[in-house]
Amino acid sequence: MRSTTIQGVMTIIRKSLYVLALTIGAMLMMSCSGRDVRPTDAAPKAGPEAAPKAAKIVFLHHSTGQVVWTGSTSKVRFKLTGKGDVQNGISEYNRSDNASLEIEEVAFPTGNDYPWDNYPYDYHNIWVKHAGDAPYRGEPTLEMLTKRYDVIIWKHCFPVGNILPDTGRADVDSDAKRLENYKLQYAGLKDKMRSFPDTKFIVWTGAALTRGSTSGEEAQRARQFFDWVKSEWDEPGDNIFVWDFYELETEGGLYLKDTYASAPSDSHPRSDFAGRVAPLLVRRIVDVVQGRGDSTSLTGEAR
Repeated sequence: MRSTTIQGVMTIIRKSLYVLALTIGAMLMMSCSGRDVRPTDAAPKAGPEAAPKAAKIVFLHHSTGQVVWTGSTSKVRFKLTGKGDVQNGISEYNRSDNASLEIEEVAFPTGNDYPWDNYPYDYHNIWVKHAGDAPYRGEPTLEMLTKRYDVIIWKHCFPVGNILPDTGRADVDSDAKRLENYKLQYAGLKDKMRSFPDTKFIVWTGAALTRGSTSGEEAQRARQFFDWVKSEWDEPGDNIFVWDFYELETEGGLYLKDTYASAPSDSHPRSDFAGRVAPLLVRRIVDVVQGRGDSTSLTGEAR
């Protein structure tokens, strides 16, 4: 009986020593791994595989944006459901990827106290010059919007392309549509958006004008500006991304293609064109949310 008891004790001791040896070995391996592991180490940057599954998104727009927002959804269905192609596309992505993206559209500016203008001057005027925690003439500042949304999408109406010649006297506070003013206003907007690093911004290149709504000189200046936005103003590695709507409308030309326009003198896009590009906007949004904004197509098309 005594021998059996001694054997049991020895077995317990051997097991305890074995566990202790394993623990010491693991600690030695960690200390020799070349990495100093500390609780204060920053977590690695999330890649696409760790992309957020939830985000609140707002789309600031006027009439052309409304056409794309609705897409090819019929007026009757849109009235019944309140949802167009963009919302339906986001909902489909949520179902397929078990995500929770929420998107809403807002007219900006509303045209109530502030004019119905959404050109570079106006965004700069509201968000940069009159920044703060209170609305400017009834319009929300970025301080206000970034508290509510993770992604902010904004755009210009097609008259942004009626660009006058430069004067050599650029003025950031001028509402004159000139390249020299646009570039100063966009520089200020970039600095402002970058001051909210936790928010992602998607900026549309401007909506194009039909041949019957602009001159050749204005159209050349419009392409020059949007090319500058893509090639110089937009930089990788920050929280600002571009959706190249202008390229989709012009297909490399200077004007909104006649087959995409509501009429030769009406630069609003047709609903069938909007139905084709709305899924591209959805894809661009998803790419940005998932951390692929700098590595995927600016139009949302497959490369």
